[in-house]
Amino acid sequence: MAEPEEKLVIKVPFRYYVSLLRTYLKPQWFKVSLLVLLLFASIGFEILNPQLLGHFIDVIQSGMDTLVGIALLFIGLVIANQLVTALASYMSEDIGWRATNALRIDLTLHCLNLDMSFHKVHTPGELIERVDGDIAMLANFFSRFVFYVFGRVLLLIGIVALTISVDRRVGLLLLAFTMLMAALLRPLQHIAVPHFRAARQVSAEIASFLEERLSSAEDIRSNGAQGYVMFRLNQLARRMLRATRLSSVTGRFYSSAVEISLALAVAAVLTLGAYLLHSGQMSLGTIYVTYYYTTLLTQSMYAITYQINQLQSATASIQRITELYHTPNAIVDGPGGALPAGPLPVRFDDASFGYTPEKTVLQDIAFELHAGKTLGLLGRTGSGKTTLTRLLYRAYDVQRGSIQIGGIDVRQTALSELRSRIGVVTQDVQLFHASIRDNLTFFDAGISDERLERVISDLNLTQWFASLPDGLDTIISGGGIALSSGEAQLLAFARVFLQNPDIVILDEASSRLDPVTEKLIGDAVSRLLAGRTGIVIAHHLETVQLVDEILILEDGRIREHGDRSQLATDPTSRFSQLLKTGLAEVMS
Repeated sequence: MAEPEEKLVIKVPFRYYVSLLRTYLKPQWFKVSLLVLLLFASIGFEILNPQLLGHFIDVIQSGMDTLVGIALLFIGLVIANQLVTALASYMSEDIGWRATNALRIDLTLHCLNLDMSFHKVHTPGELIERVDGDIAMLANFFSRFVFYVFGRVLLLIGIVALTISVDRRVGLLLLAFTMLMAALLRPLQHIAVPHFRAARQVSAEIASFLEERLSSAEDIRSNGAQGYVMFRLNQLARRMLRATRLSSVTGRFYSSAVEISLALAVAAVLTLGAYLLHSGQMSLGTIYVTYYYTTLLTQSMYAITYQINQLQSATASIQRITELYHTPNAIVDGPGGALPAGPLPVRFDDASFGYTPEKTVLQDIAFELHAGKTLGLLGRTGSGKTTLTRLLYRAYDVQRGSIQIGGIDVRQTALSELRSRIGVVTQDVQLFHASIRDNLTFFDAGISDERLERVISDLNLTQWFASLPDGLDTIISGGGIALSSGEAQLLAFARVFLQNPDIVILDEASSRLDPVTEKLIGDAVSRLLAGRTGIVIAHHLETVQLVDEILILEDGRIREHGDRSQLATDPTSRFSQLLKTGLAEVMS
């Protein structure tokens, strides 16, 4: 379930909007410059067209030749304006989507680099809504808001200036109206932001809810929990309805106030124009021009109002994106202490760790594993076996004590180097809707097919590989082949072979394999561990026979640690007792 709405809302300062624009529009400076020029051209056409119409009206009795020329020029300007507008729309959309895609990539990378404690709190569905949904709301901000508001403001200035040149009284009336609008409506600009933000939060919760429930559809059906799921979805949908309705209504406050004010402005200009026409102080063509300009000013204010309404929605998204982007990583990259080449020794010095301050999972863990040796890690479920291995590659950091690899504190090494030297195979294998090749290489085009086929051969998967319809190009799931749990596990082993690490962690990696498949990869596992430091979490006797040392955890503490052969022959050892029971107690 998604986390509740945050109590603390980050205020987004104006400089952050400027920073966003500078960061994501600067790489597109040429297109941005072209778009600005197109907007200037469009503004020029919009200002010039009414002048032609006004002149047309004033000279309507002077002869057809003059009228035809003005009409043709007017039609040409209209066509040119439409072409400029279409090109500007294309450019703005292209700029907006390129900018939001770049932001989406940066935010996704930030989320991927955040520590596991963050991902324990935030569900994938919620993060998808933030990375995709919230950023999609910014497409208009990047593509239209700045350029269109800037263009409309320039147009307003041009309209007021030209209207003053035509008739000072009408021009001053429009200027006073424009200034009054800017002063009175500014307080209403952010009235809907909290409600837009609440709507985005509920949307994220619904995405999180659906992601969790759809991924556990089998359990829901087998336990008859469909009714509960629909009840919770109905509750969330009702919250979404209320939040969306409230944000929509409050968002209309600003635009409604603008529409009423604009109607009053048009009425005032027409009344003044009628008086000036009746007194002979203004021609009919001039009245039409002033009316047209007033209408154009009205449309510009509508456009600015709409863009500001969009900005209110975008501001809510920017607030949520800012919170996520400024979420600090609990795992700080080390200064970059170089690890020695070859197999690496591992040392825990009184290391303690807990997922929460109230509950310690590992306490005072102290042991040393020499380079090239393999450690079998045993213990009951919840004893901290997986947590211990996660501390090695800094999925989490210890709260007390230290962990050393190759004689260097893991907190001093660069994360990229540390994790490139450690290979992990778990019982939960993540496969992508992609080819076998991409699933093995994680989309790294630098790994040759020859190397992939050698690894497949080393894993005794040649016969299975030959059965694939398209070889390495065979697509997994989603219209392609479906792999069994055992086959998926074998692909995970192949990934580690390709990585060629110096430390190998097998976290119950054979628990999902049937006996035949487990025997099939037995030799491959031995080759994988040969010449490397290994830590194996195992439930099966066959896997335990591969290790050099045994470490047994109980309640987060080391119960026993020593040479496997010596412990196996010592009738008083805990490991010897487990061997007699076939490790059954470990799994209970």
